[in-house]
Amino acid sequence: MDSNQAMVIVGAGLAGATAAATLREEGYAGPVVLLGAEGQVPYLRPPLSKGFLAGKESEESLLPYPEQWFRENDVELLTSDAAVSIDPASHTVALAGGRSFRYGKLLLATGAVPRRLDIPGAEVEGVHYFRTKTDSQWLHSELAGGGKKLVLIGSGWIGMEIAATARELGNEVTLLGREDIPLSAAIGRDLGEVFLDRHLEAGVRFRLPSEAAEIRGDGAGRVTAVVTDTGETLPADLVVIAVGVLPQTALAESAGLTVTNGIQVDSALRTSAEDIFAAGDVANVLHPVTRRYTRSEHWANAIAGGKVAARSMLGQDAALDDIPYFYTDQFDLGMEYSGYGALTADADLVVRGSLESREFIAFWLLKERVVAGMNVNVWDVQEDIQELIRSERTVDRKALADPERALRSL
Repeated sequence: MDSNQAMVIVGAGLAGATAAATLREEGYAGPVVLLGAEGQVPYLRPPLSKGFLAGKESEESLLPYPEQWFRENDVELLTSDAAVSIDPASHTVALAGGRSFRYGKLLLATGAVPRRLDIPGAEVEGVHYFRTKTDSQWLHSELAGGGKKLVLIGSGWIGMEIAATARELGNEVTLLGREDIPLSAAIGRDLGEVFLDRHLEAGVRFRLPSEAAEIRGDGAGRVTAVVTDTGETLPADLVVIAVGVLPQTALAESAGLTVTNGIQVDSALRTSAEDIFAAGDVANVLHPVTRRYTRSEHWANAIAGGKVAARSMLGQDAALDDIPYFYTDQFDLGMEYSGYGALTADADLVVRGSLESREFIAFWLLKERVVAGMNVNVWDVQEDIQELIRSERTVDRKALADPERALRSL
């Protein structure tokens, strides 16, 4: 394999697969190697806590590219042999199975792993973390029949989505979180309460703010309860821990790359080492608009980052300047969000529509400019929201809140 031509991608998730596809779409005809360790063809993660967990979506629907695509496009896909070391000097990647690859350009798309809880009982049977397709399949098999007592630790997006799905499948659900309003760290108290109220209506129980202090099991080592830091004992047949993720940076660190809350890269996704790039959950990217380093764990970032990384690897001018985007589905609440989360802390909230009716658009306004927008049960407005953000033009608050005014006219 010619090290001046070989494109090696470590991480067979969405960012890595998108990069491989983009290399071919851009006309690159040399060797492309995609290395994974999960034993799976690249798949989408967002449905794992929603439609796939509910049993409404098939395994095939998770695939951004069918398995035969990799063969047909001459991408060497290795799904069960982890990369264990990188030598930037010799441009070499070594695998656990003994193979090694020389690269012309290397992309690290190693993703993230669940943050683990260090509390008594965290390893008893019936306690699980949630990240992979296998995790979702196992949890579906446990919840599909209903009647289980599920305790969720973590009140972020994943915890709330699993709570909604589990409740719709007929299970008892109790959710613990450090915030007194779920999701408030991401979208603020007022909007967090919209989701909280809908969950309460559906029978989800909350213990907020509250943390798990201990997980108890029976004589056979099977989980029976979660004890909170307030001393309450919550009966449990199953426990799912969803308290965030950590970027997988071990390879980058051992290779001497700059790592700060992920692999630090510029807007073209170049690392501190020549010919090495990073994308997806693991990359801490200098955004050209905010001029801040940002690490995004959402699927849209994986797609955008995979495309930018591939073009940068080919020597093209490319920058990850997309406006971050994500979505959620919880019961009958559908939401899309676009914006610069780093800028919303000091922004004012302007609402178009009614929080009570759960049909509204929320805007974050900083110096009279829209820096983020979230639509809940209002559709076909994301393009207009992103245009407002991208334009950086000042807007009138009353007009922004007026449902009769077209967003494009502001």
